[in-house]
Amino acid sequence: MIRQRLAILGSTGSIGASTLDVVARHPDRYEVVVLSAGSRVEPMLAQCAQFRPRFAVMADEGAARELQARVAAEGLPTAVLGGDAALDQLVVRQDVDAVMAAIVGAAGLSSCLAAARAGKRLLLANKEALVVGGELFLQAVREGGATLLPIDSEHSAIFQSLPEDPASWDERVDKIILTASGGPFRRRAPESLREVTPEQACAHPNWVMGRKISVDSATMMNKALEVIEARYLFGLPPERLQVVIHPQSVIHSMVQYRDHSVVAQLGTPDMRVPIAYGLAWPERIASGAEPLDFTALADMSFESLDSHGHRERFPGLQLAWDALRAPAGTTAVLNAANEEAVAAFLDRRIRFDRIHAVNLATLERVQPSKPQALADLLALDALARQAARAAIARFG
Repeated sequence: MIRQRLAILGSTGSIGASTLDVVARHPDRYEVVVLSAGSRVEPMLAQCAQFRPRFAVMADEGAARELQARVAAEGLPTAVLGGDAALDQLVVRQDVDAVMAAIVGAAGLSSCLAAARAGKRLLLANKEALVVGGELFLQAVREGGATLLPIDSEHSAIFQSLPEDPASWDERVDKIILTASGGPFRRRAPESLREVTPEQACAHPNWVMGRKISVDSATMMNKALEVIEARYLFGLPPERLQVVIHPQSVIHSMVQYRDHSVVAQLGTPDMRVPIAYGLAWPERIASGAEPLDFTALADMSFESLDSHGHRERFPGLQLAWDALRAPAGTTAVLNAANEEAVAAFLDRRIRFDRIHAVNLATLERVQPSKPQALADLLALDALARQAARAAIARFG
């Protein structure tokens, strides 16, 4: 068997670590060529020792120098590079077949675009590539002939539930239904959210995730970003995208067809399941996740966004449909504002309930023009972040 050669971007994060766990279970199928991380030297050194990649990239230059010294001291065969620009060069290499894009936030956009243009098998865990890149990113996928496979549990579930022929989706599908757990504050009184601490917001009841996405789950901004991502991935208009609260996180998403039959994908809440599906597609391999035991399941329940005060509790969710109906580039503004607001909350510079206020203020302040190139997206991202930081200063 010819092994698939992988670049895993964001390898020390939760998605990256889960990817490597799946890869380690199938050494005959996969070879790790590139690993990348931000600044965490110790876990990257351990990954280099276990998987012996040809290249390791640290976004932080100081961390790259430290890793280089540690790799040399241990006699590992890995070349260490520093800076985000190195990723753009490595993902297009001929000895890279597939790219796991798991860098959090807009920082992963450039390498995603490079991999798409190079026609790679692109396993997309970085939802911001679509939220920020939009049609520009899809154009790069088409022109490069890349294979785009969604890794978010919801989008992987949708992909598995859709007809094989994308040309038939608009005609055969009535709507896409994304499920949301509701996070840690699903039944918390909306007026009490101002008192939420970062520790409380990061304590998700079902999933083990990084701090940023955990906060997004607590505000349900993660679901807003997923609605936007679904719009670009599957081509259905915003009015045919629906969200329902499903606290048990067993049904990961659903597709309702024109005859009103519903196809759903179920599984334990373990990211190794969609990761294994993306790595092996169209085949399936062992993921390491526990099987779903229907006899041990509690009753599965569902809640409308119009019930239990959810719209008051999670006002940011509506921004997905608003941004999709606004001028091109608005989704990029929303993403930049949210990244800045979440970072400020985690640093205890603003209250939890101010995240939505910062996002609204930024959308009102920044009026985008249609981005024509990556430089336009980066300029728009910078402008939105500047406006968000000004809003944070007012609300802090």
